[in-house]
Amino acid sequence: MSGDHGPRVCVPGALAALVADPRARLALVGEPKAIESALGAGGAVRDRIQIVPASQVVTMDDTPREAIRRKKDSSMRRAIDLVASGEAAACVSAGNTGALMSTAHFVLGMIEGIERPAILAPIPAEGGHTLMLDLGANHEASSEQLCQFAVMGAIVATQVAGVARPRVALLNIGEEDIKGHARVQDAHRRLSESGRLNYVGYVEGNDVFTGAADVVVTDGFTGNVALKSMEGLARMIGQAIRTEFSASPLRRIAALAAWPALTALKTRLDPRPYNGASMVGLAGVVIKSHGGADQLAFAHAVRTGIVEAVNGIPSLISAELAARA
Repeated sequence: MSGDHGPRVCVPGALAALVADPRARLALVGEPKAIESALGAGGAVRDRIQIVPASQVVTMDDTPREAIRRKKDSSMRRAIDLVASGEAAACVSAGNTGALMSTAHFVLGMIEGIERPAILAPIPAEGGHTLMLDLGANHEASSEQLCQFAVMGAIVATQVAGVARPRVALLNIGEEDIKGHARVQDAHRRLSESGRLNYVGYVEGNDVFTGAADVVVTDGFTGNVALKSMEGLARMIGQAIRTEFSASPLRRIAALAAWPALTALKTRLDPRPYNGASMVGLAGVVIKSHGGADQLAFAHAVRTGIVEAVNGIPSLISAELAARA
């Protein structure tokens, strides 16, 4: 019911994920008439779809406190309640990030041994992608929390991305041991001494895109600034290419000649296949879709939820922490 487009995008996107995976079932939560209208006949998968009514919607202007205290019958809260009760294996939402994180934290609680949840998402990089966390759940993170983020990122890299021994790195302002503030230096020392992770040390911001690490760990303030900078740069480059290739008739002809390369570049940098950020650390699978996601992007977020649920990511994180204790 939320995000920039509501049911008219989220419902067809979720249906596309359902069609692609015969294991999955959908609980579409929200205002039944709006969902039915977007759903249509539902096709051959209609028998794998359940509509769960909710009388309220969390808006982008609602604070996390308002969402928890005043909107107990919101589509967001009802969806998370389904995960808490075991009726659903994962919750996927394009709604208010702060409200989703706070409500999920309140309802589901945390995995034992994890102090705070983190937002994890793949970032396009050379040869594939780099998983990065935290992308905005926590403005600050202690050295212990950074180490916990590293463990969770490594597990997701192995179980979801299929990386057998993921290289884990800390984001810093330099690669030398003396660089960075005290929390990063202490986390660096702890991870270097632990021996359980394939920790490769510090990386700088440019290394996120080079494939130097499979998992890059930072606090939510730095991670969110980096993510928004990446998104803004991608938009600027795209607009600059369009402007330059349309500046004159000769350049428009050149654009036709370069069309195959431009199309390939657009596909390679398309953010939609990377949509769906995991809220790791919660005692349940919760996936945050970008609010402006189209059908293809939202379908990918649903698929991410399916994969994490099938692999039991929260249980794997819990088991790894127990082994480290």
